[in-house]
Amino acid sequence: KAFASLSGLGGEARFSPPWPDSPGLGLLDSRDSLSLPLLPRDCLSPSLQCQEYRGGVLAGDLCEDLCVTGTLRYRRCLYYERGKKVLQADWRGRPVILKAKEEAFSSFQQPGLPEAAAEDGGQDLPEAELLLLLAGEVRNALGLELSDGSLGPLRPGTRGRRRRGQLASLWSLVRQEEFVLLSLLQGLSRHALPVLGACGHFYAVEYLAAGSPRHRALFPLDGAAGAPRGSRGQAEAISTMALSFLDLVSHFDADLSHRLHLCDIKPENFAIRSDLTAKPACQIDASLPCAGSSARTTPEEVVAIDVDMAFFEPKMREILEQNCTGDEDCNFFDCFSKCDLRVHRCGAERVNSNLQVICDKIFRHWFSSGLRTSAVPVQLQLQLRDAVQECADPGGTAGSPPRAAPGVFWKLQRLLQAMQRELQEAEK
Repeated sequence: KAFASLSGLGGEARFSPPWPDSPGLGLLDSRDSLSLPLLPRDCLSPSLQCQEYRGGVLAGDLCEDLCVTGTLRYRRCLYYERGKKVLQADWRGRPVILKAKEEAFSSFQQPGLPEAAAEDGGQDLPEAELLLLLAGEVRNALGLELSDGSLGPLRPGTRGRRRRGQLASLWSLVRQEEFVLLSLLQGLSRHALPVLGACGHFYAVEYLAAGSPRHRALFPLDGAAGAPRGSRGQAEAISTMALSFLDLVSHFDADLSHRLHLCDIKPENFAIRSDLTAKPACQIDASLPCAGSSARTTPEEVVAIDVDMAFFEPKMREILEQNCTGDEDCNFFDCFSKCDLRVHRCGAERVNSNLQVICDKIFRHWFSSGLRTSAVPVQLQLQLRDAVQECADPGGTAGSPPRAAPGVFWKLQRLLQAMQRELQEAEK
């Protein structure tokens, strides 16, 4: 379950701040030195983090694993900047990622509770009023109007003696847009990370090795058991990954209640789920559903692992519609709009697309300079290169948005499938 029953296990712990780590800025690779200055250890010791576990101040189904059984263990800091932390940990023998938007639990304010309910943290509020507050938080985070029935993964747990800690933790989590988005996508998208559990304001997701420009194929395919070897093997992996990116584009455009816009597209924000990297989340935690999209595993399946800058259509329109003096004022990271100089306002509609940016920032790397294998005919490689160029830089005429033509998606899909057939024939 997306929220796994935040209150169900009765385990509460304090993550403020989390375990000892190096507060370096940016992503740290395993080869990087971790000899950066450490924050005071007495502020980060597990004993301090778990002091409020016993007092029931915080809640979460991972707290007991951290503070009692020791089956959740910190390994290293992957990212730490302006309060946001991304940590790698071992949970029940498998690597996971722990994330929080703010370093301290106290940084998250409770929602505006009625005066009579404020003192006890809202623990005595009727269920209907709690759900209204929760729906309001989702609306603020994602711009979505959800019914009670659609809040399933986020609904408060059953009432009990630790209700106050449960609600305080819930409010801290729903103030984190990425957590809300991933929770609502739980079981609906194979291209999004499952939420494995939470403790306080930290939530855990599946660990997958992120992409990087340092990798020849952008993603770490080499060195793993069963990894493709040689130029032909790498070309096979690239074709499968590219088709999975197209599936992600189609899925986020058409399969959800609203289009999902990705405004920060780069290799570091994606990973590849396959037998080279990880098992489905349902094989990590038996409490998670293991059917449909949750259980699906295909070679080199693309997963968006950082969706801090992903927005459903209503929120995207709200973000884009700003004052402007030119088109450059209407660019929100990878999501572009156009300035209407008559009213000096950016249009609410995005004028480029997820596909266009993926072609520019991912596919160009793979297909612009050839695949280094004779198994794919030169003519097909040139057609792929030209299709990627057409997709990434459609060259819209003056007064029209520079949007990739709808047909380029199908052209890319057809060419990539032809590439796979050529590679399969070469194996015979």
